Parts: sequence; C-alpha cells; structure tokens
Amino acid sequence: MDEHVSRISKAIKPLDRKAMEAARVRQDSLTKPQGSLGRLEELAIKIASIRGKMPPVLEHKAIITMAADHGVVAEGVSAYPKEVTKQMVYNFLRGGAAINVLARCIGARVVVVDMGVASGFEPHPDLVCRAVGLGTRNMSKGPAMTRQQAMQAVTAGIEIVEAEVARGLDIVGTGDMGIGNTTASAAICAAITGEPVEHIAGRGTGIDKAQLAHKGEIIRQALAVNQADPKDPLDVLAKVGGFEIGGLVGVMLGAAAHRIPVVLDGFNSGSAALIAAGLSPGMKDYFIAAHNSAERGHRRMLKHLGLTPLLDLKMRLGEGTGAALGIFLAEAAVKLLNEMATFDEAGVSKKG
Repeated sequence: MDEHVSRISKAIKPLDRKAMEAARVRQDSLTKPQGSLGRLEELAIKIASIRGKMPPVLEHKAIITMAADHGVVAEGVSAYPKEVTKQMVYNFLRGGAAINVLARCIGARVVVVDMGVASGFEPHPDLVCRAVGLGTRNMSKGPAMTRQQAMQAVTAGIEIVEAEVARGLDIVGTGDMGIGNTTASAAICAAITGEPVEHIAGRGTGIDKAQLAHKGEIIRQALAVNQADPKDPLDVLAKVGGFEIGGLVGVMLGAAAHRIPVVLDGFNSGSAALIAAGLSPGMKDYFIAAHNSAERGHRRMLKHLGLTPLLDLKMRLGEGTGAALGIFLAEAAVKLLNEMATFDEAGVSKKG
C-alpha cells in the first residue's frame, strides 16, 4: 500500500466513547419521552462520537462529486453515450443539476472533480482536475487500470478532502458521475461480497430487460477475465473499478482520519465504501448511509457494511443527491440534540 494511504488508514481512530456517552445522557434528558425521536437520536449520538466532542457542530458542509469515464461503455452497458459524463460536469459547474439544487437547500458547497473524463477539460475555476487518465480501459477485456493508477486515484481523493478540511469541513457527502459506473460498482460488489451478479446488477441509467441481461454477462466476463482478489481491495479497484470510485475511497479515508462523518450516497458511493472499509475496517464507524438506492445491489452492499439507510425514496440518480438529504437529516438530528431544552432547563416534570 502507498505510504500516504497507509498513514491515513492508520490515522482512523475508534469512535469517541466519552462523547458518545455525553450525547446519550443529554438525549435522555431532553423534553420528550426517551427514544421518541427514533433514529434521529441514534444519528446525533453517532455524530458526536465521530466528531469526538459534545456538543457536535455541523456548520461546514460539502458534497464532493467526482466524475470519470469507463471503457466498458463500449460494450453497450448504458442507455447513454459516454459524452454525457462531460456534459453533466458542465451542468454541475453551471449549478443546474439536481445536486446543485439540493446542496443549495442544505447550505452545502459542491466540489466538482475530474478524476478521468475521456476528453478532458479546459481549465475552469470551479473544477478540480485530478484526472488519473482519460477514462478507464474496458474491464471486460482486462484490468480497468493499473494498480499504480488505483493508488493515484485514492491518493487524489485524500488530498482533495484534506484541502476541504483546510477550508472548514464538519460533514461530507459523496457523489459521482460517470456513464457506465454502475457496471463497475456491480463488479466491485460481486467481487467483494461474493453475491451472484444477477442479484446485484441493476438498470443504471434506465436500460431495458435485454440490456440488463447483457450487462450481467459483461460483468461476469470482467470478473472471470480479471480474477480480482476480494482480500485485496486495491486489486479489486484496479481490475474492475473506476477512477471516480477510487477518488471517493480516498475522500472517505481522509475524512475519517479527520473525524468527519461520511454520508454515503447510493450504489456507486457504496462500491467505494466497500473498498475503503477493506483498506481500513474502522472506516465503517464513520459511514452514514443516506438512503437505499433503487439499484438492485445497493441493499446487499449496505448489509455487507452493517449499515441501515436513513431514507428509501426509490432514488437512483447519483451525483450526491441522496447524500444531500442525508446531511439535512444529520444536521436536524444534531440541532435537536444541541438546542432542545432538558426537563430541568424547561421546568417540565419528568416521568413518574
């Protein structure tokens, strides 16, 4: 493992039990029946234990949306041409995509990153350019990238989130854009969990039944050709992953090393989470699963990670849209913990 990635992975510490207990005690003293706010109570306690302080503060919010192209698109696994990846990046930069709208709703900044869009970009003041290559190779014919490129992508993600920490960051959401990336994510999930491809591969951008069957065959071919080692997360990433997925792995590791909660979006964020958790098992404690994607395999990813999603809205857009809604719930949970009065403060009689 690269020295930088190894150092960051080792920097991820266990949850802060003192902050967790302080949050639990306050939660149980607020003017409500104990447990009546359900999972919002659990969420606030978890955030306090991640941040390592009580009361926790979620003032600075960011969604990091990473984009890259996938060589496997040549096999006809997507309803859209690969040109859409670049077109959508420009939409992000203009503020016209769903993620921009939802980020404005929650007061979060959107960090748009080119991790390897096929045709590249002219310099743009709001685009972070960390392209590892001009899209991955066709994973159905051989490895999507070299191990060195996989490490480069992860390292770039770490450095990007560290730059955001320097700007001020209390919680981060993960987002993605890349035509063909649900094919890569399904392959990652199958390789790591051992689940059959037909239980994982979904309709992505909206392919029909015949295209879905073809997509499944392409994923099985990629797995057979590459023989990725499930005990070696970087091998899985290199052989069947994507540059933006690798970048998100780095974002997750870097955020956790700084005790920052990581709000996962959907299926593609989930595949990055599988890789990140393989590199650093303590990473799982820093994940907040925003929602259950309509993608078939996402529920299996979350089960493997031991996560229960906050929402189930049948969403499958990506971009970080589900993560934005998850950040809203996280902030609501923390504000309830911090700002509600206790029974003593309000002069309200406790349960007899």
